Amino acid sequence: MGLNSKERFSFAKGYRGRTLFLMFDFALLGALMCMMVLPLIKVLVDSVDPTSYGVRLIPRVVDFSAYEMIVRNSTLYQPFLVSIYTTVVGTIFGLLVTTMGAYVLIQKDMPGHRLMGKLVLATMLFNGGLIPTYLTIKNLGLMNNMLAVIVPCSVGAYNTILMKSFFASIPGELFDSAAIDGCSPFGAFWRIMLPLSKPALASVGLFIAVGLWNEYMHFILYITDPEWQSFQVKVRSLILEDGLSGTSITLSQEMLKSATVVVVVVPFLLIYPFVQKYFTKGVTLGAVKG
Repeated sequence: MGLNSKERFSFAKGYRGRTLFLMFDFALLGALMCMMVLPLIKVLVDSVDPTSYGVRLIPRVVDFSAYEMIVRNSTLYQPFLVSIYTTVVGTIFGLLVTTMGAYVLIQKDMPGHRLMGKLVLATMLFNGGLIPTYLTIKNLGLMNNMLAVIVPCSVGAYNTILMKSFFASIPGELFDSAAIDGCSPFGAFWRIMLPLSKPALASVGLFIAVGLWNEYMHFILYITDPEWQSFQVKVRSLILEDGLSGTSITLSQEMLKSATVVVVVVPFLLIYPFVQKYFTKGVTLGAVKG
């Protein structure tokens, strides 16, 4: 059956409106992508081009001397291992605490679960502040202890709420069947909940790992032992003290700073493609389900 003139006009109007919306959407996303990608390209160019000044996206010359100095500097090996240790241990600890806390919050038959959820949410709006937190860490005897970095940075209310939202999307009949078969609550958590939560685990794990890898302030405040400095803190101190100079190749501070940024970012640029599928699915489900 053909469309009359009024219906054809309405269809054409709707088609043009949808086309304009898609054009605007692509233009906006393209602009946002440029805002995120172009600074990274500039930093990469500045790290290999000693003649780069201003905004330049194509290097005139390619010189990897800055990376060679970072790799050959033996004083950076220990801080690099400290950053890896903090990231790996903190991510495992954060996932363990976050998933168990979220699992408790979805137990509707547990007295006080709503109050506990509100208390977790309140920590996103209010906190003790820098000085009370520092005094608490000091009074607990955690100065120069990696727990002072791992515990506060690996557990957060946002990740707990995100994981809780994902757990709530799993059908409750699975746990009822497990209970009938004699499975304990922890067994249901370990054998049913976690295997079904790979997207959420990838999302939350990536959030925690990135935060721990880039952590700087907690190391400055609580870690005064040079043996336990993180990679970022050590590189910054070497640059400020000109500790990377003294070679036959004269390098600018901008090359060293840019090379440091690239070295810090590259590990997660290599990891992200392998977890992108789970990461995208986990964030989407966590945002939709409540």
